[in-house]
Amino acid sequence: MRFNLSSTALSSRLLTLSRVPASKNSLAILDCFRFGVHNNQLTITASDNENVMWNVLNLDECDGEGDFCVNSKTILNAVRELPEQPLSLEVNFDEMKISINYQNGNYGFPINSSEEWPALTPVDDNAVSLSVTADALLGGLSRSLFATAQEELRPVMNGIYFDLTPEYLAVVASDGHKLVRNQYLTVKSETPASFIMPKKPATLLKNVLSKDGGDVVIRFDGRAAEVNYGDGVLYCRLIEGHYPNYNAVIPSDNPNLLTIDRKILLSAVRRMLPFASDTSELIRFHLENGKLELSAQDIDFATNAKESITCEYNGAPMSIGFKGSSIIEILSNLESDNITIQLADPSRPGVIVPEDQPENESVTMLAMPMLLEN
Repeated sequence: MRFNLSSTALSSRLLTLSRVPASKNSLAILDCFRFGVHNNQLTITASDNENVMWNVLNLDECDGEGDFCVNSKTILNAVRELPEQPLSLEVNFDEMKISINYQNGNYGFPINSSEEWPALTPVDDNAVSLSVTADALLGGLSRSLFATAQEELRPVMNGIYFDLTPEYLAVVASDGHKLVRNQYLTVKSETPASFIMPKKPATLLKNVLSKDGGDVVIRFDGRAAEVNYGDGVLYCRLIEGHYPNYNAVIPSDNPNLLTIDRKILLSAVRRMLPFASDTSELIRFHLENGKLELSAQDIDFATNAKESITCEYNGAPMSIGFKGSSIIEILSNLESDNITIQLADPSRPGVIVPEDQPENESVTMLAMPMLLEN
């Protein structure tokens, strides 16, 4: 069997798929990519037995059909340094070898049978299906991944929660200290449905989506999800369990509104954080009419810092504490020039929203307060 394709096309697909296998796979065959040549197309698949991703490439020329596996590191190292040029791949199934011929040379190495590749249990035919633009989903995943947890006792918190309701699709993440809720107002369903995607496949998906990638179709049942993003598909097993009621955590009646330049606040918090306690990372926000004063101190090392920022604030004077690293993460994952922080009292969470929301979306972030000592 022989087939031709572009070196850049092959290298880019292999590099993307190389993020799927684990460093130590449970099955030796998963150290390989699976190649399938059928109907003048090449399908390349990678798996860690929990997540499976495959890309489809149209072939310039093709003589024959078949399936085989090749060591992922070997073939990736072979083609990643080649400049753009046509490649000719010749597969000898009798000797179980492959030859890659390029402009000034060739590579040869063994292949493995595809019969050992683990079978994929497809998503049910009656699975729930939803469609969202690649741009919107990319934004939601990018804003949410930092807020996922790493817990053994509550594994449901370790993933991204997709909640399809009659009003919107919500993409949610929380680690108990901070929460992100992205609402897509044009994606909805009369029949509510939900699933929890683990962090690894969510990260894989974020890395392959593009802003001009068209629509992404997600099909899911109670066990797995299949995400079709154009020239590729991601299949992943889901986290089982009941996600907490995230809407109940977000207060709806925080009357004190602070509006401020996001980048100015982000820079100021970064300046304060080195002077806060390494254990608590506590930064005090003191608010008065038209002024925000940030302060931090570490009693153990006798360090302290204080800075005042002009802002829009017409609420009651208040002092509230937040974890500095959480505020930095939240502000870094918003894009709007200005943000509004909605506050009630020092014991209730601060709700952070961008002044300019993405089109047909509503983005809300939440930071839990920390106890202040007088």
